[in-house]
Amino acid sequence: TVTLTDGRRIPLLGFGTWQLRGRSAYESVTTALEVGYRHLDTATRYRNETQIGAALADCGIPREEIFVATKLPPDEAGNERRTLERSLEALRTDYVDLWLVHWPPKGAGIPTWKAFAELAGEGLARSIGVSNYSPAQIDELIDATGVTPAVNQIKWSPFLFDRDRLEHSRARGVVLEGYSPLRAAKLDHPVLEEIAQAHGKSPTQVILRWHLEHEVVVIPKSARRQRIEANFDVFDFALRNEEVAAVDALS
Repeated sequence: TVTLTDGRRIPLLGFGTWQLRGRSAYESVTTALEVGYRHLDTATRYRNETQIGAALADCGIPREEIFVATKLPPDEAGNERRTLERSLEALRTDYVDLWLVHWPPKGAGIPTWKAFAELAGEGLARSIGVSNYSPAQIDELIDATGVTPAVNQIKWSPFLFDRDRLEHSRARGVVLEGYSPLRAAKLDHPVLEEIAQAHGKSPTQVILRWHLEHEVVVIPKSARRQRIEANFDVFDFALRNEEVAAVDALS
């Protein structure tokens, strides 16, 4: 886990659910929870909150042990409360651990961010953050409201590594969270293959471990049990400093 600016902790490895629908969403989330994932990432736009809610209800794991995140579509700006209440109903929970603005609505969406802070104050969202925001938009939110996003979820991989952006987030206490870590990568790159061979792992596992070394949250997605298990099997090795630097350099 890594500590958020509000003092709560988020598991560094989560299970992404984009493009998972219907029975596949339910079964994949159920499998992920069985494997050991305790962080689930969804969004109103994904149209799978109902299936995830069913998996949460059926898994037998106490709710407080699972970190659940969802997102507000930008076209629902102005309807924040109603949208969150619908998400909570679908997810069968009284609160989400993290609620994100999925994309910036009209600039940085100051009114939406103020509504997020209000709903967080009521306990409906334990932590609040954003997704797909630029450093300038992050600063605009903070300057206008005094409320710092706990998380900024963006597309991230070794091939998109941006040290300045990472340091900007760190300086403001914003935890960076990466999506599409594998889709945005070249899994057959010689550097990844060499490091993977040295550790008896796959290039995919090296990429996920690289995120953990940087304390960047990562949310790989799969509907196949074998891959769900493999993506979670990254806690029994660590990258050496020179290996982290070599992966950084892929960008």
